[in-house]
Amino acid sequence: IDYINAHGTSTKVNDSIETLAIKKAFGEAAYEVPISSTKSMMGHLIAAAGSVEAIVCLLAIRDGVLPPTVNLDQPDSDCDLDYIPHVSRRQNVDIALSNSFGFGGQNITLILRRFTE
Repeated sequence: IDYINAHGTSTKVNDSIETLAIKKAFGEAAYEVPISSTKSMMGHLIAAAGSVEAIVCLLAIRDGVLPPTVNLDQPDSDCDLDYIPHVSRRQNVDIALSNSFGFGGQNITLILRRFTE
């Protein structure tokens, strides 16, 4: 995985639990994967959030630009991964992951890959 678009609602419980889940899934490699929350720029789009964040992942794959987590000035000590603070980053992305956690337990992790023939 070259990039993660986190659910990242900027709430203490959600963000620390999502960080823990990423660490459990990726082990030490979690510290190498760039992560951002585009909700920091768009707000929470509720039912549309997952589709818009999937598009963000597709654009990251196509354009090689990782969106930032804006306003990340004082991250919680539990949230110690690479959250791309403040400014976008150029990086090749072949595989992107998008987390979407809905009300009532409707959760999905979507993995998108660059098309190759």
